[in-house]
Amino acid sequence: MSVRLRITVVAAVLTTLAFSIGAWVLVVTLRDSLIDAADVSSRTRAKELTVAAKTGLLTDVISNIAEEGVAQVVADGGKVLAASENVQGESRISSVVPTRGKPVKLIIRNAPDEDEREDYRVWALRGEGVTAYVGTSLEDEREVILDLTRSLIIGLPLLVILFAGGTWLMVGRTLRPVEDIRTEVASISGRGLNRRVPTPSTNDEIGRLARTMNEMLGRLEDASNRQRDFVGNASHELRSPLAAFRAQLEVATAHPDGVDWPRLASDLLKDGNRMEGMVQDLLFLAREDANVSGPSTPVDLDDVVLEEVSRIRSSCPAEVRADGVSAAPVMGRREDLARLVRNLLDNGCAYASSRVDVTLETTDGRVELTVSDDGPGVAAEDKPRIFERFYRADPARNRQTSGTGLGLAIAAAVAEAHGGTIEVTDGDPGARFVVSLPTMD
Repeated sequence: MSVRLRITVVAAVLTTLAFSIGAWVLVVTLRDSLIDAADVSSRTRAKELTVAAKTGLLTDVISNIAEEGVAQVVADGGKVLAASENVQGESRISSVVPTRGKPVKLIIRNAPDEDEREDYRVWALRGEGVTAYVGTSLEDEREVILDLTRSLIIGLPLLVILFAGGTWLMVGRTLRPVEDIRTEVASISGRGLNRRVPTPSTNDEIGRLARTMNEMLGRLEDASNRQRDFVGNASHELRSPLAAFRAQLEVATAHPDGVDWPRLASDLLKDGNRMEGMVQDLLFLAREDANVSGPSTPVDLDDVVLEEVSRIRSSCPAEVRADGVSAAPVMGRREDLARLVRNLLDNGCAYASSRVDVTLETTDGRVELTVSDDGPGVAAEDKPRIFERFYRADPARNRQTSGTGLGLAIAAAVAEAHGGTIEVTDGDPGARFVVSLPTMD
């Protein structure tokens, strides 16, 4: 069943149950109220009759009793002294004589004529020398209860149907935006992520669902655009060295006698190394995007930093200082952290004028790695995008074009995968890259 039908059925069942219980309570309460009222009236009238008999004010015909009621005053010897009109001339209606002053309830049958027999609830009260019997017909109470029951039997189903119909319409109106959202989402393909679902003006659960769906579609669109840009940029970056690779081989093949084969081999090896490095970077980013990295282990980040500093000193045109490196244990993947440090050092050496400074310290439960250079720095408009894949800063900071534009993106991916952050600030002079990682508990 649909949600709309299920809600309507549940509402109808619960309503039927609630109305049935309410109807039963109403019938029982009304019956008890009628009985209590009739009993109070009968006992009061019986007491009045015993007092009237004692004071000599008793008349032969008893009045002021309930409609269809019955009343008699009987002497102790059994003689009927007074009676209501419907039992005039009849013998005493009961032989029960209660204890003086204590009323007794009786259910008796009275037969005014042979065609009708009727039950009465009679209260008997004994006074001085007499017993008064006053009662009401049970038929009247039964008729009132029966009429009420018939009305409820007819009315309650109509109320349930009305309530179920209202629930059906209300739920349908409430769920209509959900169906609109479902229809729109079902029609959105991978090439239509720029579309959005209709958003109700209300701020209820449906409205929040629509806004959440649109936010999700926005994130999917951004991810799709980034993936498309990533593939396009990767193809472009690989195309240049491949074209140069092929051109050199074609020239060498066409004129083998005039080729400096050792130099050609060296050039091809450089191009091959560059393409291999880019492929490794692309594979690393693909692995990070798929979240298939290996398990984390305790890592002494200071050892990693000092190893990378020692490695790059021989090839870095600037002086690399690591005087401010102190112990910093973290949880992570040693190879990935080494790649992060290596990329930051390569970036610093590529743009430094004379010096690259590396510091590592632990403060307030965080490990902070800083790599600073005294180069041209990063322009304000480049800072928001400098960690994007294949993004290159302005020419002043991009004087070397051998990079792929993936080094800082990989550093940012590693930092994020380890629960950390990375940011670039202005140095004095140059650029200052700060990586913050949680310490090992």
